[in-house]
Amino acid sequence: MYTDTMRRAFHSIEAPSYFSISLVDNDHFLTIKLDERSFIPLNHDQKVEAVKYVSMVKKALEMEGAIVLVTREPLQ
Repeated sequence: MYTDTMRRAFHSIEAPSYFSISLVDNDHFLTIKLDERSFIPLNHDQKVEAVKYVSMVKKALEMEGAIVLVTREPLQ
């Protein structure tokens, strides 16, 4: 389901240097997987920027026809 136009839309958004996500193709939908461990040490402004980044990625992928799920692994 991850098309070339989705790839271009995803890579057109600049990620914060201190935060990363994983994009998983699940055939019928895409999953944006957040790395919770990289999120915890961020200050407030960095957390806001990281959430805005995830939101922009989700919206860009949906505009290209994807169904997008955002998830994270729980901390133990």
